[in-house]
Amino acid sequence: MDLSLARTRTSPAGGVASPTRAGDKPPQVSLVDREGVARGFDHWRGRSLIVNFWATWCAPCRREIPLLERLQIENAADGFQVVGVAVDYRDKVLPYADKMKITYPLLIGEQEALDAAAAFGVEMVGLPFTVFSDAQGRIIAAHIGELTAAEADVILHAVRRVNAGGTTPLQARADIERGLAALTAPRSQS
Repeated sequence: MDLSLARTRTSPAGGVASPTRAGDKPPQVSLVDREGVARGFDHWRGRSLIVNFWATWCAPCRREIPLLERLQIENAADGFQVVGVAVDYRDKVLPYADKMKITYPLLIGEQEALDAAAAFGVEMVGLPFTVFSDAQGRIIAAHIGELTAAEADVILHAVRRVNAGGTTPLQARADIERGLAALTAPRSQS
């Protein structure tokens, strides 16, 4: 896969997308949070972001919430921050977030949230959609579809390596693609 493409590529089962070039910064957009305060992604400057686009009506999005909660809890000490971006109506999101006990920050918007996804270079949004950045704010990977724990481990490992100076964003993206391909590769029988 050409990692410099501006078009998003997906497979029916989800996978890594290339909506931005490795190392690009998240777009300068702002959406309102739970309290109605406008926030941009730069609010979490210095943290590695896991930005998850979701909606209350999206079954894979709802299934993914416990994993995102766990990722936040397990990785906060390493400087990671999950941020949910609800592509939905505020009056639907707030009670749902309370019911699901979502503790990570949420940004909420209808068309504005779709515009934020488009600002990442995504031409057609498939939900859920998750973007991973390093501590310098550079986008390392984007994943379209429901994220699994194994996929998250591969991606977060690569982001940690970038944060430690052990690899570049471009190399990390290639490592992620190889790691995710290995997860889905058929196992040979001995």
